[in-house]
Amino acid sequence: MRSPSAPVVAGVDGSASALAAVSWAAAECARHHLPLRLVHGYMLPTSGYPEMVITGPEARHAVEQQARDWLTEAAAAARATAPDVEITTEVFCCGAGGLLVEESKEARLVVVGSRGLGTVTGLLVGSTAVALAAHGHSPVVVVRGTQTPGGPVVVGVDGSPTSEAAVAFAFEAASLRGAVLTAVMTTQDFTLDRAYNVSRMAVDWAQVEEDARRLLAQRLAGWQDRYPDVEVRRVVVRDRPARALVRHGSEAQLLVVGSHGHGGFAGMLIGSTSQALVYHSPCPLAIVRAAR
Repeated sequence: MRSPSAPVVAGVDGSASALAAVSWAAAECARHHLPLRLVHGYMLPTSGYPEMVITGPEARHAVEQQARDWLTEAAAAARATAPDVEITTEVFCCGAGGLLVEESKEARLVVVGSRGLGTVTGLLVGSTAVALAAHGHSPVVVVRGTQTPGGPVVVGVDGSPTSEAAVAFAFEAASLRGAVLTAVMTTQDFTLDRAYNVSRMAVDWAQVEEDARRLLAQRLAGWQDRYPDVEVRRVVVRDRPARALVRHGSEAQLLVVGSHGHGGFAGMLIGSTSQALVYHSPCPLAIVRAAR
């Protein structure tokens, strides 16, 4: 069980994308009255510099100093966004992906940018976000695209355990922002299952959509009681989940999905929809795992 005061952790690598993630994380800390922890992981180069020009210790000192400079810059960006948030910084000699997975064990949330500076300086790109979503212990936010001020929080719903966790996250996010919550359910996945299960080629779309509306209402009912201040818009659409969420996310301030929903193969740690959105979400994306 995480402490109620667990920090929001943001990965820093000196890129503009990471600075955007830090600013987003600082604003989130201000909403939740939480501390912000800024971390950087680096790997020392094993080749590529002449030993006669620079020694191993000198290389390490130079890389560490660059990391500290980036963290100082990131802390300044965080204070510009949220002056009253408590901020700590730390540098580690390890890969960024493994570091952030480890940090997620004690974090309320881990926030990363969508593009980094490359493998030597710390890879904060889609692959790291996918690894975090698959192996992390907290929700992950990938700050990408454009968040629309005053726009809704959009959540993908499919009835799976990770979807339930995503719904809980989305209701809290909408409540704290005073935003409308748009809950999106697509009919494609369970329509195909249904067609195969009853061994028929024709699909009664009216019945499928009615079933989806009923399921969506059931999944939201308890959360609407818990967050009566949140206005909820229910959307049932016949489309691919990722495409529908990209469309609705284009005017949102936050898009929320579970890390793995229905329709995946056994043993998969992150669903295809979540993975696609890491690269294509039009706004900041939260990927939420079911409680362990």
